[in-house]
Amino acid sequence: MSFPLLLLIISNCFMTLAWYGHLKFLHGAPLWQAILFGWMIALLEYAFMIPATRLLAQHGWSLGQMKITQEVVTLLVFVPFMLYLFKQPFKLDYLWAGLCLLGCVYFVFRSS
Repeated sequence: MSFPLLLLIISNCFMTLAWYGHLKFLHGAPLWQAILFGWMIALLEYAFMIPATRLLAQHGWSLGQMKITQEVVTLLVFVPFMLYLFKQPFKLDYLWAGLCLLGCVYFVFRSS
């Protein structure tokens, strides 16, 4: 089960870079370049996300379980990205948001 989760983590790294990387690396570039940059990276994101979701589905995960897991992975990838690449200050609210997501994980997996 760890291989699909590794694929999700890699996918999220590319997704986060595709969605927000242009703000750091193409700050003064025209919009069309930022869009092209994002789509080129998003292609890599999909190359990891599609196999991850297929493998999880083959292991009997529901769509809800996959989505909630994806959101947890997104938060785990995004917060370090935000803190280190963009030098944003850490807020305690991020911890509370993470704990709320853990509650989501509990509820979506408890009936399986």
